Amino acid sequence: MNFDILSYGFMQRALLTGIVVAICCSIMGLFLVLKRYSLFGDALSHTAFGGIALGFFLNIYPIWTATVVCVATALGITKLRKSTKISGDAAIAVLFSAGLAMGVLLVSASHGFTIDLFSFLFGSILLTSMQDTLLILAISCGVIVTLIAIRKPLIHFTFDEEQAKVHGIPIEKLNYLFVALAAVTVIATMRLVGILLISALIVLPNITSIMMGKGFKKTIIISISISVIATIAGITTSYYFNLAPSGTIVMLMVAIFVGTLIAKHAGLFSTKTLTDENNLLTVH
Repeated sequence: MNFDILSYGFMQRALLTGIVVAICCSIMGLFLVLKRYSLFGDALSHTAFGGIALGFFLNIYPIWTATVVCVATALGITKLRKSTKISGDAAIAVLFSAGLAMGVLLVSASHGFTIDLFSFLFGSILLTSMQDTLLILAISCGVIVTLIAIRKPLIHFTFDEEQAKVHGIPIEKLNYLFVALAAVTVIATMRLVGILLISALIVLPNITSIMMGKGFKKTIIISISISVIATIAGITTSYYFNLAPSGTIVMLMVAIFVGTLIAKHAGLFSTKTLTDENNLLTVH
């Protein structure tokens, strides 16, 4: 491997941003997958598309408008689901449809797609500016620090909400904080793989690590490792072969997932899951 690419500023920014975002998505994604909110990230990404389109329409820095729209919508849907007893799948469908429709309307009102809008849709990690890099790093690190700070109640909340209530954990407030963090994570991920592939980065490393049947802590470590390795390899490979970084990263994750699936069917990994009693004991 030729390490001369590390002398380029854009590659340094891409790798640094990619690694931090990969760690952030792995940690947040595991909680989303375990709570069966896997499609929530996909729905939020389509809402973010609406927010990005709004930014271009109003001539405002699109990351800010996407953040506001994404977080507000996630909180609103959570409130709607609790107050009207709408199922999680139905709430996600509403979120998905509304975000996409808003984006399409605003794009048509602003006379079509632009190169910048395409970069948000499909990712442009190699073209990330210093301003975007600093903002993404700040957002990602903020999410990671917050998740670490609330890890104990969040783990209780993820595995058993009723038990969490018994322990005095404010479930409703924690749920609002959780979906807000998920929305912010989506915003941080857009530049790496694009709006259309965000759910892959959130879900694939975690499904792969869960299949290995390890305890909770080991599952997080494995997920982060898969995500970081695929991100570094994807960015590097895309540079040398002139490929899209986002697609390369996701396809590497798919390859790791398929390899793990084959290995599991061959009996190389445990059949236990994170919900097994023995694995739950490793959480505390």
